[in-house]
Amino acid sequence: MKIKARILKSDEKKGNVKPIIKGVLVALAISLVAILLFAFLLRWTNISDSLIAPVNQVIKGVSIFLGVFFGLKKVKQNGIINGLIIGFLYTIVAFLVFSLLDGAFCFDKSLLNDILFGTIIGAICGIICVNLKKF
Repeated sequence: MKIKARILKSDEKKGNVKPIIKGVLVALAISLVAILLFAFLLRWTNISDSLIAPVNQVIKGVSIFLGVFFGLKKVKQNGIINGLIIGFLYTIVAFLVFSLLDGAFCFDKSLLNDILFGTIIGAICGIICVNLKKF
């Protein structure tokens, strides 16, 4: 039994950068819009403050899924790796953007949980999105 190793050409390595950047930017844009809409909803309704954390996690998860979906739309392989990278980078960039908007950077255990959550969700979404049959 022979095992063949495939060496990536430089064009294939470069080809993954654009979809990853696109995925991170799409996820970030969706997050910004969804958080803004949720903030308006909180302001004008009597929604309990205990719902803020779960809704934020749902927004992050949906943003990562849509970012991976649109970023990896034309990618046919390595969904787990590309999705993992998109989830990780999105989490870091979102932390920086929302910290800048808040005016305070808070490095704590919740940031590590968010990074872990984003990375795992990104990997799972990458597997799903690459293996979906294109319509």
